[in-house]
Formats: sequence, structure tokens, C-alpha cells
Amino acid sequence: MNWVETMRTSWFAIASHKMRSALTVLGILIGIAAVILTVGLGLGTQKDVSSQISSLGSNLLIVSPGSSTSSTGVRGGFGTGSTLTEADADALASKVNAPDIKGVDAEKSSSQELTAGSTNWTTTVVGATPAYLGVRARTVQTGSFITAKDESDQASVVVLGSETAQELFGFTEVVGQTVTIDSQSFQVVGVLASSGSNSTSNLDDTAIVPLSTMAANLVGGSQANSVSTVYLQARSADALPAAYQEAKSVLLNRHGISASSDADFTISSQDSLVSTATSVARTLTILLTGIAALSLLVGGIGVMNIMLVSVTERTREIGLRKALGAPPGAIRNQFLVEAGTLGLTGGIVGAALGIVAALVLPGLIGSSVEVSGVAIGVSLVVAIGIGLVFGVYPATRAARLAPIDALRTE
Repeated sequence: MNWVETMRTSWFAIASHKMRSALTVLGILIGIAAVILTVGLGLGTQKDVSSQISSLGSNLLIVSPGSSTSSTGVRGGFGTGSTLTEADADALASKVNAPDIKGVDAEKSSSQELTAGSTNWTTTVVGATPAYLGVRARTVQTGSFITAKDESDQASVVVLGSETAQELFGFTEVVGQTVTIDSQSFQVVGVLASSGSNSTSNLDDTAIVPLSTMAANLVGGSQANSVSTVYLQARSADALPAAYQEAKSVLLNRHGISASSDADFTISSQDSLVSTATSVARTLTILLTGIAALSLLVGGIGVMNIMLVSVTERTREIGLRKALGAPPGAIRNQFLVEAGTLGLTGGIVGAALGIVAALVLPGLIGSSVEVSGVAIGVSLVVAIGIGLVFGVYPATRAARLAPIDALRTE
């Protein structure tokens, strides 16, 4: 019997038991679709995390102050202290001190209530420098941004995030309007282009004022000269390690600290954030893929079960064919082709279902799902492999049947 005849006979055997074959295929296709979706969700999560972190800016280093200690001895966490100042930011901006740092943006933030007419909205007010746009990779949708003159004059001007403008005025064309912050009037000079959200905040819900204005009019007191965060932009991605070392050295020297372990500040990079988040996402993907793969094992056992039933039902047919001269190899090949066909059919349908689900799910769950060509290819190979591996025993059993015993079977 040639391979064409083997394929034809195998397909006839599968088609003659449509329901049984369909249920066998179902077990495999569910497993294949689950694996493709799991891998897609993992890759999509990694992409979303990288995108969110990249929205902070490009080639970015984030300098945060150390911890604070209250009068009663209670220590706060990292970032609660007042160890970073505007003078530190000026020193980091020096090309002599840090030649690999391209831009520096010192920020001071506070939650404030903004009022426009009879409407109020509470948001994060950020005191920033004119370098904010370049360092933080933001753009202005309408109007302009804070200028060096605004900074030097402690001007009462504000740039609103698009959502903040929408909440206060009901529209975003608000340049020239006036808002009140802490009983002081600020003129809106610009509206930021939408930038979405990162892992901690809504980047479109904010209000930017000059850092000098924030220090003098909205915060003041002992906290006037301190800053909550300093963002550093390296010259390039390759220069990021050098910029990190330069920033660390400058701040240690300015703060009179000799040992790095005693530093009253922390410096983090996007690379470390991305690698940590990606590592977590990869671990979860592997775990979930392993769980999904169990359904493939169940599907494989289903293939073996169906093929054993098929051998039992077709014992007389097998005996007749062997009595007419069919070699054991031809019998074995037929049952292996049947098992492989069931596996391949389940793989193709499962892959198609996984791709369709990957296209539909993002709109339902709000998370990206990346279709991986490698995952699809491997899944199809695994599906065929499952059919063949779990079909070996039934096929071998059929090939070993003695013709006389098979013909006696009722």
C-alpha cells in the first residue's frame, strides 16, 4: 500500500466517526489555543510595561531622595526625605561634572485643588523646569510650555494635562484661561499632548508650573529648596552607565558622603525597571504556559484512547488485510497517519482560534496580546507530535495482531 492509499484510507476511517474524531480534535485545539494565548498575553504584557516605562522619557535616570525620620524617630521609606535640592540639579547639569548627561529636570510635586469658575478638580501639580519636555519626552498640544523667563520671574503660569483641562473646562482649547491653585490665579499657557498612563499615574492628569513658582508660592517653608525627583537624560542609551556613575559621584561629593552604602539618594534607570518587570512577566508566562500545556497532555491521552478503541473495533479488518498480504508496517503507518491527522487538524484549528482570540481580547481586557509566529509554529509541530507519539502504541498493537486471531474476533 503506497502513501496516497494510506492517507485515503486513514481519512475515510476518521470521517466515518465524525463525532468521536471531533471530540478528540477538541482536546488538542483547546490546548493549542491556550498556549498561543498565554504566550501572547505574556509578550503583550512585556510590551505594555516597556511602553509605559519608556513614556517617562528616553535614556532616563531617575534620582530620588532618601528616607526621612520624624521627631519621634519614625523612619519613612525611600523618597520621603528632603535630601535633593535645586543646587544638586544644577551641579548635575554641568557639562564639566557630568559630560554624559544631556538634560536635567528637577521636579517638586504636590496634590492640589484646581478651580476654574465653579468647577474644581484635584490633581498633581508639578513644579518643573523648561527642560521637562525634552527630558520627559512630552510635547505640547496647544499653546507653549514654561520658558526660562517664566522660571526666573516666578511667573504664575500653568500647563495643563489634556484630561485635567477636560475636567476643568469640558474641552482642551483652554490657552488664555485662568485657574486657581491654592487661592492664587494662574494663566493657562499650554496643554500637553496626551501620553497615556504609566505604571503609577495618569500622565494626562497633571498641571505643570515653573519650579521657582512652586517653591515660592505653593510649597514654601523648609521644603522650598528641596525637590522630590531629578530626571536625568543621558546622551544616548550607550552612555547611560557612564551618566549613572557621574550622577552618583557628583551627588556623593556634594552631600559629603564617602561610602556608596550611606547614600541619601537612590538612582534608578529604565533598564532596571524594564528588566525587572520583564523578568516577572516572563516567569508568569512560563508558569501559565506550563499549565496550558497540561491540556495538550490530556488531548494526547484522548488521541491514544480513541486509537485504541479504533484498533479494537477494526480487529477483523486488520486481520483480513494481513491475511491478504498487508505487511505490519502498512498497518502501523495507517494508524499513525490517522493519529497524526487528528493532531494536525487540532493544531490548525487551535492556532486559528488562538489568533482570532488574540485579535479580539485586547478590546475586552484592555491589555495587548502579541501573536507569536514562533509559538504558532511550535504549537503545530507539538500537535502533530502529540498525535504521532500517542498513536505509536495503538499502531504497534494493531501491527502485531496475528491474522488468524484477528479473524476469529467477533
